[in-house]
Amino acid sequence: MDSGVVATPTLVTRPLRLEPFRALMLAPNRIGAQASARSFARPYSDVAARFAAWRRSGQVSQDTAPALYLHEYTTSGITIRGLVGALDLTREARTRDEVAVFPHEGVHTAQAAELADRMAEMAMNPAPILLTHRASPDLRTRLRELRQRPSDHQFTDRSGQYHRIWAIRDADALAAIEAGLIETRALIADGHHRYAAYGRLRADHLELAPATDAGLAMLVDLEDTPLFLGAIHRVLHGVSLRDLEPLGDAVRPVAGPQEAVAALAPTTVVATDGHHWATISLPRTDDRLTVEVLHQDVLPVLPTAGHEPRYAHSVDEALSAVARRRGLAILMPVPDVVDVLHAAEHGRLLPEKATSFQPKPSVGVLIRSLRDEPTDRG
Repeated sequence: MDSGVVATPTLVTRPLRLEPFRALMLAPNRIGAQASARSFARPYSDVAARFAAWRRSGQVSQDTAPALYLHEYTTSGITIRGLVGALDLTREARTRDEVAVFPHEGVHTAQAAELADRMAEMAMNPAPILLTHRASPDLRTRLRELRQRPSDHQFTDRSGQYHRIWAIRDADALAAIEAGLIETRALIADGHHRYAAYGRLRADHLELAPATDAGLAMLVDLEDTPLFLGAIHRVLHGVSLRDLEPLGDAVRPVAGPQEAVAALAPTTVVATDGHHWATISLPRTDDRLTVEVLHQDVLPVLPTAGHEPRYAHSVDEALSAVARRRGLAILMPVPDVVDVLHAAEHGRLLPEKATSFQPKPSVGVLIRSLRDEPTDRG
């Protein structure tokens, strides 16, 4: 990525602290609805008024007392569980050994500023960023015990996601969770720009302090219910297979799509214009991931050097893109989460859209207010 337009978010220091908050929740018939998602995603100036109207009509509820929340959601046969709380942003790491939350992608500063302004306009964190970590055995056991009691909320939303939520207020349980997070080193799975926007909120919107000293986050144990890590493919318009000739023997034609897709491997990507197919061998050097080798060694020698690729989350989407407009689809292998963690812990930022962690929870299940949610950092 162009270092002139991206930056590294502030690195929060250990111990990672998730603090209780009074969750706002949309009514189940609004969660997962496209209209609700659009209301939060687009910079409408009337979002706050619309949300207030939903509250008056009983479409939004708020807990009476702060809590941490254990949120479990199931979609397409995949179940994810995570702790949801207000991530303390007030302590900045001075050395890499102190870092509690690792980004693995840079952020566009303008986009982060826009998101911060939008959250300030709404006066809320509308959805948690997703963090993934390896929980300690004690923390995993404690959360398993918490799940033995009936959930406080249980419903299926409009998109078909099934949710169970436990509010955690017991002082002993909260203390055990705090102790279990002391050594946590978490990876941002989804929400790099929102994480950076939390920092901009603190700096640019003092009228919302001290609520901006934290940001909504969901911490998922990758040993318990791991998020699915998928590939994000590249689409290069204005490029042909012939433009790959400078890569020499690294490029090998293959008979068709089945053979090409079967050849995808940690060091092999596939290039196609939709009619002809080839594999590209990209041996990994210096511990670089395949996506790093592609962006650093291959894309700069192509005719579109200097132009950002487009992105596709499925093979069909990539092929549709080159069917509509001449170009190449570069099909990527699935990255290994261990490699992503290794790169992040060593301070490397991967190219934009290097990973796709799924599934994400529907927007509106747990929302954090920036106005009427008291904060106590004791």
